[in-house]
Amino acid sequence: MGEQKRKQQAKTNFVFEKKNYVFMFIGLAFIALGFIVMSGGGSDDPNVFNPEIYSWTRIRLAPALVLIGFGIEMYAILLNPDKTKQ
Repeated sequence: MGEQKRKQQAKTNFVFEKKNYVFMFIGLAFIALGFIVMSGGGSDDPNVFNPEIYSWTRIRLAPALVLIGFGIEMYAILLNPDKTKQ
């Protein structure tokens, strides 16, 4: 009888549910996409200036994607999937 209680108490409970993990992976995808968009734009020759480094996608879009990804991550952490609609 005591063994069964210990097995029930030892049952692992995850902190997050499937819905939380889905949002976490979506947030990670946004962050990764932002860093991929931000990369590049350099020049092979250090004596030649490449103005592509100051493009709109690297200066505005990529940081916005990273910040949106962090926002989605915060939402995923704070989301309560057990909340029932009333």
